[in-house]
Amino acid sequence: MKIMRTLLALGAVAFMASCGQGDGGGLKLNDMEYFEQRGVNVLVYSNTFDGGFNDEKNSGLEIIHHGVRTVQGGAVRLNPTPEQWDLVPKTTHRTVNAETGSIEVGLRYEDYDFDSRLVVTAEGSAVRVEVYLDKPVPEALEGKAGMNIELLPSQYWQKTYVADDRVGRLSRYVASTTATKPNSEKPRQFKGFRTYDDRGTDAFIEPLPLDSAQSFLFAPEDPERMLRITANGDAQLSLYDGRILAQNGWYVVRTVLPTGATGKVVEWTIEPNSVKDWVRQPNIGFSQVGYLPESRKVAVIEVDPNDSHKRLAKLYRVNDDGTKKVAFEGELNNWGRYYKYEYLHFDFSKITEPGVYFIEYGDQQTGNFIIANDVYDRITDATGDVWIPIHMNHMTVNEGYRIWHGEPFREGYLQAPPSDHFDLHYQGPTTDTKYRPLQLIPGLNVGGFFDAGDFDIETGSNINVVQNLVSIWELFKPERDQTFVSQEQRYVDLHRPDGTPDILQYIEHGTLNLVAQAEQIGHMASTLSNSVLDNYHHLGDAASLTDGYHYNPNLKPYQVRGNESGTPDDMWAFTTRDPYRDYHAAAMFAAASRALRGYNDNLADRALRQSKRLMTEAKTIIEQGADPSKPQRPFANMATMLQLYVATGEQAYLDNFTNSIWKSLDRNVPFNIKVALDAVPFMDEAYKEQLRPYVVQYREYMDSLQTGNPYGVVIGLGNWAGSGQLSAFGTAAALATKYYPEEVSRDYAMRVADFLFGCHPYHNYSLAAVVGAARPKQVFYGNNRADFSFIPGNVAPGLLFRKPDHFENYDDWPFLWGQNEGTIAGNTSFLIFGYTLKGIL
Repeated sequence: MKIMRTLLALGAVAFMASCGQGDGGGLKLNDMEYFEQRGVNVLVYSNTFDGGFNDEKNSGLEIIHHGVRTVQGGAVRLNPTPEQWDLVPKTTHRTVNAETGSIEVGLRYEDYDFDSRLVVTAEGSAVRVEVYLDKPVPEALEGKAGMNIELLPSQYWQKTYVADDRVGRLSRYVASTTATKPNSEKPRQFKGFRTYDDRGTDAFIEPLPLDSAQSFLFAPEDPERMLRITANGDAQLSLYDGRILAQNGWYVVRTVLPTGATGKVVEWTIEPNSVKDWVRQPNIGFSQVGYLPESRKVAVIEVDPNDSHKRLAKLYRVNDDGTKKVAFEGELNNWGRYYKYEYLHFDFSKITEPGVYFIEYGDQQTGNFIIANDVYDRITDATGDVWIPIHMNHMTVNEGYRIWHGEPFREGYLQAPPSDHFDLHYQGPTTDTKYRPLQLIPGLNVGGFFDAGDFDIETGSNINVVQNLVSIWELFKPERDQTFVSQEQRYVDLHRPDGTPDILQYIEHGTLNLVAQAEQIGHMASTLSNSVLDNYHHLGDAASLTDGYHYNPNLKPYQVRGNESGTPDDMWAFTTRDPYRDYHAAAMFAAASRALRGYNDNLADRALRQSKRLMTEAKTIIEQGADPSKPQRPFANMATMLQLYVATGEQAYLDNFTNSIWKSLDRNVPFNIKVALDAVPFMDEAYKEQLRPYVVQYREYMDSLQTGNPYGVVIGLGNWAGSGQLSAFGTAAALATKYYPEEVSRDYAMRVADFLFGCHPYHNYSLAAVVGAARPKQVFYGNNRADFSFIPGNVAPGLLFRKPDHFENYDDWPFLWGQNEGTIAGNTSFLIFGYTLKGIL
């Protein structure tokens, strides 16, 4: 008891001593419409829930606590620990009242005709959170609707908490208790789907609280994470561990809304501790991979605006005997303010001697990096050797002693019935095929690539993947062979050469599935994906996602007879026809047929045959369905026409391309320059000279980026971070250098490499797994995402922008896909950027 009293006293003293003394004035509503004081930002629906992917852990009442977003999801929710696909409230209004220092948000659950209002008001160093109801909680939600807020596990596990007068500790791994309840008591989930398989019990799992109290103090031993939540009046708080239902769950603090009450039904006080005079440590952005001796070398130092700027930075060289020597000391250029922080440039381009170096700014030192002529030689190896083959569907993939996954989906794919599905998938009122709903479509269980952290084949992405791989093959003919691929054995073995260039085998693998779609379905599917939600979020071996039997609806659930079962876990083919997708595929098939000629002539013939057929049929469908009163999308985009011309040599395709490209460049050079540059190897000298002034315009656009942000590259500000956009930008810049070196220096493309490999906001880790000398990212979101690990070669989406002014990229919590999930399209975009960059060095 004496120890517990001491802990309680220390926590209380620490909280009182430091809370509210950061700037002496407490939380204030700022011009960006959030509450702020030194080291604390409290956001109230600056970011809203997304109905498409539902609960993304990126919304509601959020707290950025000493530079890290540690709290989110403050809202009225219908479950103790909301899952990804539980219902989220629609925001009906958001009103900021500067006079009262408050923000009001209206929340509505359409499924239950249930409205509430959340009012958040600054009170000193705390915020008062009030929930108002104009009508009582609907009967169906009594005892279920509650005020929730969620704490990031990776920032709070192994820390203590104080619940009234009791001390507890939050565990590194989930350790909690649950109960089961009848399915009839489960609040509706997204579109009526279920995230769980009840195994015939007609019951769902509900977590039970870890603890309950009127007040919780979290992390009293850590001033930067210390947080107090108090329920005012007679209400109680319950603490849950959401990881017991889903690996991406957070700790949840909750108060159930009272039954039959209206007006103010819940009131909390939330007090995030503010460390007095707190200053965020500078983030020294530099390329973890290193630099070429003769290249531009600029580190970008991200500095808290409350920090005093240093005038100088130092570059140290690590000598062969282990000693360190100052190689360069230079003045810093103040770039200025970009959103929340200020930025300094440290230019050490004059250092050209090969060796090992690190940077010192004030009392902070970076990890080491290399200056050498070969630093970029291996940047694509992990992605090409490991990440891409691991994502080969319908194959067993082995690496040494490890099986990454067995052969998935041997039972094939069923025709999707009419369905407004999850993950933005949709099957129209008819199948658009000769197959009945739930009938097996033969021949689709071959080839193709997993999309991302899930196991579906997104047709559009796979089309882009094959096109990217063909571009790599045609531009660079990489002979690298580190992967054994046997289509006959359906087996892949990493790090085992088999005598065939890997890129060529990857083109074959992607083409096999896409050609099968065209041949068996008659056109391109939108996706081959999960039929039920409870296996969509599968976190293990893809081969165990389904039971391996053909689904027979006449059997009882889990009953097995012969090669059939009554378990509806088979994958579905969504086959609603989109003629524009067929056009896209036609271009890809034309390109693939070129690459495969001489290696797999049969597949090359099949691809070209489907290319011509899809082009003809798609054009007819569009013409017959055209509404002359409405603007029409073009039959095919310029990239399609270019690929068809290169594959067939037919003048009509060339004419269509040239008729479009110059008009498109006149409208928007940055958006259209990439396809114009793609055409250069296949066009005459006159085309190249006509393109030159547009390349100059593109260089001027790239120059303008240097005044737009301190990194001089495109930075995505959407709900998916921008590495894919950045790779495409870097590829265009590198191609411009390749074909017009007198107009565009290699520095533009190398800025992109610097950003990807560590010179970016928030932290300086390389965004590519294992690519980086001292500190690549270590945690990603992938189809092994339960393991807090990564698939080598994965490239993270990157720095996710949280409105209104915060960039983040967690490296201790993988489960936010917009910043940490690698995709097959994104990784092959990085692959072509890497090859193109190496081609100009």
